[in-house]
Amino acid sequence: MRLFALLLIMTSLSAAPDLLRIPVKDIDGKETTLGAGKPKAVLVVNVASACGYTRQYAGLQDLHEAFKDKGLVVAGFPCNDFGGQEPGDEREIRRFCSTRFKVTFPMFSKVRIKGDAHPLFEALTSKESGQPGPVSWNFGKFLIGSDGRLIARYDSGVEPDDAKLRADIEKALK
Repeated sequence: MRLFALLLIMTSLSAAPDLLRIPVKDIDGKETTLGAGKPKAVLVVNVASACGYTRQYAGLQDLHEAFKDKGLVVAGFPCNDFGGQEPGDEREIRRFCSTRFKVTFPMFSKVRIKGDAHPLFEALTSKESGQPGPVSWNFGKFLIGSDGRLIARYDSGVEPDDAKLRADIEKALK
């Protein structure tokens, strides 16, 4: 029985997608991937400008400042799927983030998460990711390791300064 369980785990790990290789577009529409800069870890966050959690941009910027030189990339993906709280276009989003929260971490083009989901979020929430299930709201967070696999995911209510989130980031950066 233990051998079967181990084989099942190994099979599911080998089937896990390399999240760092999935094509994405930056906020200027340029094709790229999350692994383009060879990060040690990536924190993917679905963001929105008119959400009760929007204040988390400040904490995400703090994470970026604290860990960017150690290999962390904070990656913001605007999404209008939850309460219509990201109605702006990429230019408006970029202006909002830079003027209101002084965001310097990478921002990406708006994505769909519900329904016809972007392939990145499809993979992040799939059974193969190891932590399946739908994104429940804006500011969901996904920590990806340098191997392109999902390490952990955090609900919207987990603030960027959360001790467990920071400990997980520090561990991923070693």
